[in-house]
Amino acid sequence: MNKELTSFFFIFFALFIGAIYYSNTIQEPFISALNSIKTSYHNSINFVEEKITQHTNQAKHIKELEEKLTKYENNHIVMRGLIAELDDLYELTNSPLHSSPKVELARTISYVKFGDLNRLWLDIPDYNSSKIYGLVYKEMVAGIVVPNEEKPMALLNNDIKSSYSVYIGKQFAPGIAHGNNAKTITVDFIPAWYKIHKDDEVITSGLDNIFFKGLKVGKVISVTSAQGYQSAIIQPYFQTNKPNYFYIIRNAK
Repeated sequence: MNKELTSFFFIFFALFIGAIYYSNTIQEPFISALNSIKTSYHNSINFVEEKITQHTNQAKHIKELEEKLTKYENNHIVMRGLIAELDDLYELTNSPLHSSPKVELARTISYVKFGDLNRLWLDIPDYNSSKIYGLVYKEMVAGIVVPNEEKPMALLNNDIKSSYSVYIGKQFAPGIAHGNNAKTITVDFIPAWYKIHKDDEVITSGLDNIFFKGLKVGKVISVTSAQGYQSAIIQPYFQTNKPNYFYIIRNAK
């Protein structure tokens, strides 16, 4: 019985295969189904390859744009320094230009101390611990870089030990800016004969050889006078949101 049943299925299968092979009527549905499966398969493969290529091209394009943006910001900061130098030279005659500004990216590593948002460790290649560097974020003064156990430490604007020279207002009133451990910064030692007004803009003077002249610091909120000098409270443009990268000014001139 088993042999007869096996023989029957074998003969039936052979006839079925022969019918498919020799009959167009039977072949067409199978071929059509197979072609449909192949088409779907190839369409899926092409879709995936296209998406992978598109993603790769986008990633490459994004990287190129990021590099261009970094180069632009770097060059723009340097240009501000050179423009300030040229503006000063226009007021003089026969004054040779000796300027070689240099700006580089510096990566943030971590806070120096938990809970103190004004001090950060930085990764700076070839760090020279004998110098104080200016710290800039998107053309805004962010603070300074000083050595701490021979390692580069960022003191952001609000830190009380962050100090640099500035000009205030259209008269370029000189002063010394420093942090006060608050959301504002203070400018001291402004000569009394200068008229300081609310909303006067504060920029770097460049006289400390830390920053270029003309980098933006903030705006005046209020002014007080004491002992022949004035002091101004400044609302800084830069806010301590811990960026991943800053620019350091290697050479201001």
